[in-house]
Amino acid sequence: MSTPLKTLRGFGLLGALAATPAFSAALEGQAEKQPLNLTAIVMFFIFVAATLCITWWAARRTHSRADFYTAGGGITGFQNGLAIAGDYMSAASFLGISALVFGSGFDGLIYAIGFLVGWPVIMFMIAERLRNLGKFTFADVASYRLGQKPIRTLSAAGTLVTVSFYLIAQMVGAGQLIKLLFGLDYNIAVMIVGVLMIVYVTFGGMLATTWVQIIKAVLLLGGASFMAFMVMRSVGFSVDELFRSAIAAHTDGEAIMAPGKFVKDPVSAVSLGIALMFGTAGLPHILMRFFTVKDAVEARKSVLYATGLVGYFYLLTFIIGFGAIVLVGTNALYLDGAGLRGGSNMAAVHLAHAVGGDLFLGFISAVAFATILAVVAGLTLSGAAAVSHDLYANVFKRGTANDVDELRVSRYATIALGILAIGLGIAFEKQNVAFMVGLAFAVAASANFPIILLSMLWRGLTTRGAVIGGSLGLFTAVLLTVLGPAVWVKVLGHVEPIFPYDAPAIFSMTVAFIGCWLGSITDRSEQARIEAMRYGEQLVRSETGYGAAAASNH
Repeated sequence: MSTPLKTLRGFGLLGALAATPAFSAALEGQAEKQPLNLTAIVMFFIFVAATLCITWWAARRTHSRADFYTAGGGITGFQNGLAIAGDYMSAASFLGISALVFGSGFDGLIYAIGFLVGWPVIMFMIAERLRNLGKFTFADVASYRLGQKPIRTLSAAGTLVTVSFYLIAQMVGAGQLIKLLFGLDYNIAVMIVGVLMIVYVTFGGMLATTWVQIIKAVLLLGGASFMAFMVMRSVGFSVDELFRSAIAAHTDGEAIMAPGKFVKDPVSAVSLGIALMFGTAGLPHILMRFFTVKDAVEARKSVLYATGLVGYFYLLTFIIGFGAIVLVGTNALYLDGAGLRGGSNMAAVHLAHAVGGDLFLGFISAVAFATILAVVAGLTLSGAAAVSHDLYANVFKRGTANDVDELRVSRYATIALGILAIGLGIAFEKQNVAFMVGLAFAVAASANFPIILLSMLWRGLTTRGAVIGGSLGLFTAVLLTVLGPAVWVKVLGHVEPIFPYDAPAIFSMTVAFIGCWLGSITDRSEQARIEAMRYGEQLVRSETGYGAAAASNH
């Protein structure tokens, strides 16, 4: 039987770190093309047709910067929570985590729990203050009392690095996943995702992107709920019976109920946890979602609903993984000489066929494609906003750009990002790009999160300190990733890595915070004194929301 350890070997701990198609065969460009799945293709095009109608509807309501970037602040807390959950409930969450549980049982849930830990950080430390201080991007918050040009340039750089590496992994994963599940050609799959992404974001902006994510979240939750229900039904709705049957069926027996198979050393464990927790709080496409609601109360509701929905979904993947051990791992129809046909990453897909036949298999395959499409649209929108709002409007035009010009640049940036994503997806087809998703989380935790947190909570942060700390965090995260096993050994072909750990966040985030602190306390300039004085004004607004409504409508 294929184990998740084998799955993880292609990309180390970092593959499980990202909400992307987290299976090694896909990310290494080794997925075998399956027979054409007509049911899945028909269902996917029904989804596409519905979302294109939504895009047409959204395009008629997208006229200003606020409409394009934040849907005019008209999204409710529940809707936004669903959309945020849609960003998280990806192919990795569904296929990857269920595959980990299928291969090693209880320990497979460790990564799902790790993702959830990040949400209290967002709820209690970031969400409300972010909504009260910002308008369109997290750079609005970081630059509230600090220097506009250097802080926005740094924030845009962090955003674009995160988005770019995330997009490459998504596009490669999309092509390989669809080749695996649909039987379509890799290049065709990549181009379909890229073109649809451009259409959603260019014409519908945040409103269309939000509803694409909501529909996909509902479909995935519905499909996973049905699978979990059928699994529990097969064991008389007894959790004990599910576990006993899994122990009896699995080659490792009772060992699947014990933790400790993946992370062997404390440094890797802590570094992985830091990246999961604080990377979540620094992802630009997640942070951008808090500006789509009308006030801080709805922002808190967004996090509450998202946490509940994501937690429920990960519980379902746990049941699906154990159900696959019982219903798939013992069924000769899904096995071959090497174990599970297609590898452990196909456990959830085979289970869909086992409990729902060909029709439900087509539905799950279509939803798996839709998950990538929705995440890619959100990433592209956050990247376009960094280019148009942070760089063009506030760095190059120094705040003098009008709505028409900024929207035009946003749409050009969207098209450029889409074309770039398609090109890179095709170029990286045969490469193991899983390190890129780990790098995205490391950069988010090291370059974005420290700047957001300290700008809101520490009076002493100065522009110089933020630039030094953020730049060091970004550089260190990239450097350690390149020198680590994921790139130095698996991509560049060296025998031993220079940096021994897959996850660099514990080091790069520490460097970022130290850089921010040291750069700030040694800054004796007049500008630093003024920035400290403005902290009081910022604190009042971040805690009370006074003045936030006027700013968000600007």
